[in-house]
Amino acid sequence: MAFERGSVLRGVAAGVLALSVLGVSACGSTKGPKVFSAGSEDGGGFNPFKFGKGGGKAAVSEGSIGVNGYLWRASLDTLSFMPLASADPYGGVIVTDWYTNPEKPDERFKATVYILDTRLRADGLNVAIFKQIKDGAGAWVDTPATDQTATDIENAILTRARQLKLSNIKG
Repeated sequence: MAFERGSVLRGVAAGVLALSVLGVSACGSTKGPKVFSAGSEDGGGFNPFKFGKGGGKAAVSEGSIGVNGYLWRASLDTLSFMPLASADPYGGVIVTDWYTNPEKPDERFKATVYILDTRLRADGLNVAIFKQIKDGAGAWVDTPATDQTATDIENAILTRARQLKLSNIKG
């Protein structure tokens, strides 16, 4: 029995097609993607600073903002004199637009507040301050803001957050 060239190629093509369909179907899954949350046991990855169950972020309840509410409200209250560029309550980032003090029209400031935790803690807050001054040609030039400015704003936010928490405690 002689081999016919067309029948062999058809058989090989059918075999390759069957194997590729089988391979592609093996990639599919009926399970949804695994989603890690801040309060999950695995925490979404390895954390060398987390020992036991006491470390890491506090659990986030469904439908709440992803950061400490007192720090969030205190940050908005403290920076209310500056125009707000964006605020993300789930990511915990507040960005202001440039603010120019009417008494010093040749300098302006911009602030970014990062709320890093769901607990009211001093290390759960980070403030970055950016400063620009006008040069002789009228263009804005970046200059470093003092570290004390960012520290003062962090302290003001923490003080306001403590006030909000104390006013919310029923005695």
